Amino acid sequence: MPPASSRAFANQAGAPTSDSHVSSDSRLAPGGSGYRRMNLALFAAGLATFAVLYSTQALLPAISAEFGVTADTASWTVSAATGALALCVLPLSALSERFGRRTVMTASLAVAVVVGVLVPFAPSLGWLVALRAVQGAALAGLPASAMAYLAEEVRPKALVAAIGLFVAGNSIGGMSGRVVTGWVSQAWGWRAGLAAVGLMALVCAVLFRVLLPKPQHFKAGSLRPRELARTVRGHLGNPLLCRLYVIGALFMVVFGAVYTVIGYRLVEAPFSLPQGVVGSIFLIYLVGTASSAAAGRLVARIGRRGALYLAVGTTAAGLLLSLADVLALVLLGLVLITAGFFAGHTVASSSVSRTAEVGRAQASALYQSAYYLGSSVGGTLGAIAFHALGWQGTVLLGLVAVLGVVSVTLYGTHAARVERAHTARVERRPVLASHA
Repeated sequence: MPPASSRAFANQAGAPTSDSHVSSDSRLAPGGSGYRRMNLALFAAGLATFAVLYSTQALLPAISAEFGVTADTASWTVSAATGALALCVLPLSALSERFGRRTVMTASLAVAVVVGVLVPFAPSLGWLVALRAVQGAALAGLPASAMAYLAEEVRPKALVAAIGLFVAGNSIGGMSGRVVTGWVSQAWGWRAGLAAVGLMALVCAVLFRVLLPKPQHFKAGSLRPRELARTVRGHLGNPLLCRLYVIGALFMVVFGAVYTVIGYRLVEAPFSLPQGVVGSIFLIYLVGTASSAAAGRLVARIGRRGALYLAVGTTAAGLLLSLADVLALVLLGLVLITAGFFAGHTVASSSVSRTAEVGRAQASALYQSAYYLGSSVGGTLGAIAFHALGWQGTVLLGLVAVLGVVSVTLYGTHAARVERAHTARVERRPVLASHA
């Protein structure tokens, strides 16, 4: 017998139990025009979010050179954005409960694009960090609202695949933003690179607003702080949700550390690559697009925990391979790290949407807070480790985070076994009592 939380989710989500239920379910499903429009819209939104959020990451060596600062100081242009997003995602998700997912996502993209016009003109590193923090805070309204929108508007069986496509948009955005900034900055400077990303985000924001279907299953909630606090306490009191939050944060520590520092490693000896080529390294994000989109099939084959173990093993293997001073092996290591990260993130984030019985926007917001806090911490600590110990220090940090994911997942497996055994004992007691 499944745990009570699983039964509650199935009832709350309206999981179909017969063919008649399937045909009467008005939520979006693969094959329909609304489903395709939704996927394209959220793909564009995810692309814009990651392109803007990490737009300075490939430019860190150039920013360090212009302002005369070290890697750990320049990394604040990334960490400030992700940290501000982590802090603001919960309050803005509450606004989405009241004013609607579509409205909040549109406003978030609009503000981020407007600030993006100012970012290339930052007169100092301090101003650049401040503007990047404002961008991150603005973007905070998008990730959790998108997850809640999907959970409400998409049929349960298609949810993992839909979230996988949204995450795929993230990976394409992260890749394209870094590639564009790399080549544009090589020709015209890093400020022109940031301007190019801002223009790309503007196009994506317009496409998002035009394509996204109006929500049909949204029910406005309350903005009362007491109710919000009660919902958040309920989520933080759910052991499964808390484990998923930790897993998301630890995966992002690895990813944030690796991709914040990799540019510095590749422009130095023995590689000595030019800025444009370093930016092109982020084409490896295409691997993340494939692994996140395939996560649904992976879960269907080996289960959620099995998929997490596979993602962890792939990430760890990539970290170890990246220690080599051979460019081909470093690139292969980045491929494995990227594939493992995006698969693990897709599984964890979709599990949050399935587990939360009420307040899905807040549940997703807490996951996003942990996720982007992990990015901020990983980027800063990864740069510090690189400054102190070189690339080996960054890899060591990543392996410690991977070990943390393994520990949390193993504990979750043990907890599930204990819960099943307890449920079986409780169900046997009435039978034994009746025989007595």
